[in-house]
Amino acid sequence: MKLQKTILAVALLTALSACSSDDDNNAAFSLTIAHVNDTHSNFDPVKSSFSMGEEGDVVFNEFGGYPRVLEAANDIKEDAAEAKEPLLFLHGGDAWQGTAYFKLNDGMANADLLSQMGIDAMALGNHEFDLDTTKLASFIDAVNFPLLANNMNADNDPALSGLSNLLPYQLFAFNGAVKRKIATISDATASEQVVAVVGVVLEDMPTIATGTGEATFSSEIETTQKTVDQLKEKGVNKVIVLSHIGNARDVELAAGTTGIDVIVGGHSHTLLGDFTELGHGDNGQYAQLVTQKDTVGKTCIVQAGQYAQAIGQASVSFDDKGELLTCNGQNTLLSNETYYSDAMREPGSLLTGDAHQKVESFIDSSIQIDDVDEDVALRAHIDATYKPAVEEAYGEVVATVSEDIIHERRPGDKGTDMHGSDVAPLIGEGMVYWANQEGVKSVTGKTVQIGLVGAGGVRTNIDAGEFREGNASLEMLPFSNYLSVLTINGVVLKDLLTTTIDATLPEGSHAGKFPYVGGMRYTFTEDVKQQSGHISQLELNTGTEVEPSWEVIQDSGEYVVIVNNYNASGNDGWNALGEAQLKSTDRVDIVISGDNYKSYAVDHLTFDEASGKFSVVYEGAEPSCDDGGADICNTDARSFIDYADHKKVLEALPFESTTVIYKD
Repeated sequence: MKLQKTILAVALLTALSACSSDDDNNAAFSLTIAHVNDTHSNFDPVKSSFSMGEEGDVVFNEFGGYPRVLEAANDIKEDAAEAKEPLLFLHGGDAWQGTAYFKLNDGMANADLLSQMGIDAMALGNHEFDLDTTKLASFIDAVNFPLLANNMNADNDPALSGLSNLLPYQLFAFNGAVKRKIATISDATASEQVVAVVGVVLEDMPTIATGTGEATFSSEIETTQKTVDQLKEKGVNKVIVLSHIGNARDVELAAGTTGIDVIVGGHSHTLLGDFTELGHGDNGQYAQLVTQKDTVGKTCIVQAGQYAQAIGQASVSFDDKGELLTCNGQNTLLSNETYYSDAMREPGSLLTGDAHQKVESFIDSSIQIDDVDEDVALRAHIDATYKPAVEEAYGEVVATVSEDIIHERRPGDKGTDMHGSDVAPLIGEGMVYWANQEGVKSVTGKTVQIGLVGAGGVRTNIDAGEFREGNASLEMLPFSNYLSVLTINGVVLKDLLTTTIDATLPEGSHAGKFPYVGGMRYTFTEDVKQQSGHISQLELNTGTEVEPSWEVIQDSGEYVVIVNNYNASGNDGWNALGEAQLKSTDRVDIVISGDNYKSYAVDHLTFDEASGKFSVVYEGAEPSCDDGGADICNTDARSFIDYADHKKVLEALPFESTTVIYKD
């Protein structure tokens, strides 16, 4: 089914908005923007579910995948071409990571597939820096669209400097639906309209990404304002920002600048729009208009969720001076046409006949979901070129899962309750279990009490059915982090929880730093809405998973924790852990060496004020994790594989370890 209902809805909203002002009759240019972000190598569809109305039946289905996104994008392009409507198809960054396709092919499989999708430009996401700048340069060279980042300077990086496809912005000249890239506005003819697409990346990229090389990053607001001013001085009067900084910072960017007409965002995985009817939460307004710094201009903000499950479509109009008149649109979840009544998706739960038609009728009546076929050619290419190696890499079945176990970064998002993810606490418990096996204890010399898990390090749900080794190492925990064991006191623990949760409270903020725990439980109570709160309960489990026994965690008490080395080193806002190790630490980092475990002792951490980044100083040698290294360093994934093999049946914990009480 084509996305006609979304097209019509957008057109209607635009028409209604155009009736609101006499000045709108001066409209000189309109533009359709199709957009995706944070696709994270989800070449295949993602198993999911939706509700048929707030009180309706739950349907188990699949959303998205690259071939389905391509089909949806092509539908939008076809309709725009028929209407002779200018169109841009933009990617908000983070195509890398997320699935086995990336683990096995680095960025080059993405380069191959994205180049077949007719994308006009892409922002550089933080996960594009997960490997090193040499591999990123290969990706940038291979794609047939520009990578944009106006607030990044790559001049001193040997791999990235001089790349012709890495730009601060790209100009597009339109004559009706005919579009071409131009270098300067003087290249446009008198009959063409020029639109600038400016890339904005995280100003604190070195504290989040590990492979930034010699690239440097500057202020999102100040640098972008300078770029926009320069474009305006040259005569460009329509400016779109393609950003990967998160929805909350998109709002700050819009409010702190002038001259930006539209921000197409990424990073916070925000499926903007009220999807409560589908059971996917109210995620904020799509096409939100934010008043600019001069209190006169308006900037329209859009973002399209995550994992190639949806596509956004915005309709934008400008007057003859390039001033934004209207901006409306909708995100649409892209479903397959096979539906089940049960998460296990066994043949007996397949919906057929009237039950299937009921789902189809519901989808037809909603503008927020559509059933879309996959692009046949792209699906065949993926299946022939990449899928065989992926299937082989998944390894053995280690457990079964009776019902979906859901991961959500922040409690309350997308319809979750005040406890949020059920996956991350299970990972925390698994790390504690693994760390206390004799083989691991023999190299750490410690009994671990608490597991700490950053929400952003967990990439998937645990789907009902068989759980294989690759579900952990290739998908759920794909970053090949090794685990760190160290002792901290109750004050540091409380500070860590408070500061990382405070940072996720603003609406639209990036919630990857949100902390989940195993071996303990806590309650966070918000004091100032969307700003700050405090830890109102903090308890250690001195019993077991099945029979927990709770003991209050004391400020002066010392506790042995396990956490992946990325967060242990203060990255992604986990500064409290980094600061606790500046003078000294008893931390050991654990890898696999041959058939045994091996530990590397950390002496202390250092902190660079200029970059805002912590660095680890080892007592002797450091883990050998690069290509060709002797160590196997994905002990985060290995710990969960061992835990799953021990459990045999995976299910959510019988108690809640994380509770957030939001202020009304």
